[in-house]
Amino acid sequence: MTDLQLTPFKGIIRAVRGQIVEVGYDSRQALPEFFHILTCPQLPEVKLEVYAYSSTQSIYCLCLTSTRNLHRNLVVESTEKPLSIPVGLSVLGRIINLFGEVQDNGPALTEVKYIPIHHAGPTYNLVKTGTELIETGIKQIDFFTPFIKGGKIGFIGGAGVGKTVLMTELLRNITVSHQGVSVFGGIGERIREGKELWESLKKSGVLEKTALIYGQMNENAAIRFRAAAAAAAMAEYFRDLEKKDVLFFVDNVFRFIQAGNEVSTLLGAIPSELGYQATLESEIANFENRLVSTENGSITSIQAVYVPADELSDPGVIAIMSHLDSVLVLSRTLTSRGLYPPIDVLKSSSTMLNRWIIGDEHYETATHAREILHGYESLSRFVAIVGESELSPKDRTLYQRARKLTNYMTQPFFTAEAQTGRPGAFVPRSKTIRDVKRIINGELDEVPAEKLLYIGSLDEIK
Repeated sequence: MTDLQLTPFKGIIRAVRGQIVEVGYDSRQALPEFFHILTCPQLPEVKLEVYAYSSTQSIYCLCLTSTRNLHRNLVVESTEKPLSIPVGLSVLGRIINLFGEVQDNGPALTEVKYIPIHHAGPTYNLVKTGTELIETGIKQIDFFTPFIKGGKIGFIGGAGVGKTVLMTELLRNITVSHQGVSVFGGIGERIREGKELWESLKKSGVLEKTALIYGQMNENAAIRFRAAAAAAAMAEYFRDLEKKDVLFFVDNVFRFIQAGNEVSTLLGAIPSELGYQATLESEIANFENRLVSTENGSITSIQAVYVPADELSDPGVIAIMSHLDSVLVLSRTLTSRGLYPPIDVLKSSSTMLNRWIIGDEHYETATHAREILHGYESLSRFVAIVGESELSPKDRTLYQRARKLTNYMTQPFFTAEAQTGRPGAFVPRSKTIRDVKRIINGELDEVPAEKLLYIGSLDEIK
């Protein structure tokens, strides 16, 4: 029988397992493609995404809507197209969900076009790289882990160490001076945080050039799993068709992997290492490879990554880190000491910490500062046992300068002013380099280390 003789697809539901729906079909029908949406003539709100095929004339689908009205023998038909989301300049300043429905109690979207959430990333010959540094105004990031336009930076840390706060501050600081647009993808995080982000962006005046798409913690696994693809599609639209530079924020990438794991478990697939889905690497690669720069524009990606049980060697975390240019590890120890942002300099890294990108002065100052902090880590264990007075004069000087350097890297945030009571500070990279050189060279040896806590630059010290 030829393809021309095949009838349009019409199947019946055989089973419903969580968000996985098994659809049976007749072999004489034209099968729908991967990612195409199936719906029900009697229940048009039902959306089933084709996810996998079986050898028993069945299709396994992700149910993106409620399974409440689904039952055996319910007839479903193919729409012959994947799920699409609204895009365009009118989406800026708005919150939408995976289906393009407005979530901010505002008027319905107008003057939008719809694009599918699934497609391959740009080909090799279209990808463009650069070395233009992005200044964040956050001292630790600009000095120790700089990142470039079109790069990927990740905040790695366990629960409650400040990933979302740091991302919100970063979004506020660089969106103010950014000439392009911003896209924020909320994947599997708290509804409260989404609301707070909305209020923060409105207050700082950058909401009008930011599009937000949420698939929050209360949504089912299929929606959380596909929210990442929808956010990436929106960023690609602004890059390719509007030809703009895009800042892409996602909170949280690990929740995307976690949702994929839930879907894989419901499908009955054999798990891989430590219970993760066997398709872990390909899923994260398909997502990350869409977030690149081309001749049309750039996508600069800032990602929060939850670390289960603070275990940095977790396979899911490692899979994400392999795609990042700059990795900022947030320390629970620093959080407990009240040092914010709690970035562990010695565990963090950046491929951009290169003298050809940041310049000789910055590179040499950062290298010297890391050496001092490494020595401080060794000396602090000794001091904890016998006390600082037992150190040699040279080691005592090193120890005190490292303490001042650690305290100097704390910073009041604009987005946390209501909680801390301290006005936020934006510190240019050149001023941070100058201040660190002064600390390293001993110009502040007579100043108590406590004076350097939560200041902007050293100009604030009387």
